[in-house]
Amino acid sequence: MNGKPSSPTCYGAEADDVYMGYACRDEILTALNELLEAERAGAKVALASRGESAKGGAYARLMGAVRADEARWCAMLSRQIERLEGRPSRRTGTFQEKALAIPDLLERLAFLNRGQAWVVRKLEELLPRVRDDALHGDLREMLASHRENIARAQALLDSAAGNAAKA
Repeated sequence: MNGKPSSPTCYGAEADDVYMGYACRDEILTALNELLEAERAGAKVALASRGESAKGGAYARLMGAVRADEARWCAMLSRQIERLEGRPSRRTGTFQEKALAIPDLLERLAFLNRGQAWVVRKLEELLPRVRDDALHGDLREMLASHRENIARAQALLDSAAGNAAKA
């Protein structure tokens, strides 16, 4: 042995984030703005749906909770975009128009749930590519919250379907 290392020094820790498979700042900002527009649409749909609910009860409570949650995530996404020196979008996603065109509130809820599932898929795709710990933590929380909302909405839909079958 001549005392030299048997393999070259690894410089992986010094590699660029994109080289290591993480999303670049512009890609992250684009994704966050896309999510922001979707969350804004979801908040508006939940607010309108709550107002249209003649019965109130479980449906209105769920829509109130979903609206509050969507507004919370809009604020977080805007804050993170600004922290990354981006400009938060002021647009609302096209989801709002499509959802509010559905007159039956339970059908609209099912559509809203599909929108929530879209957000879950987007977050699942994005999270492994986010190296920023603060952003990663917020997005993980958002993901868990959307999964909970999907489950709550599905339980209400299942309950309504069960009640309809009994009638």
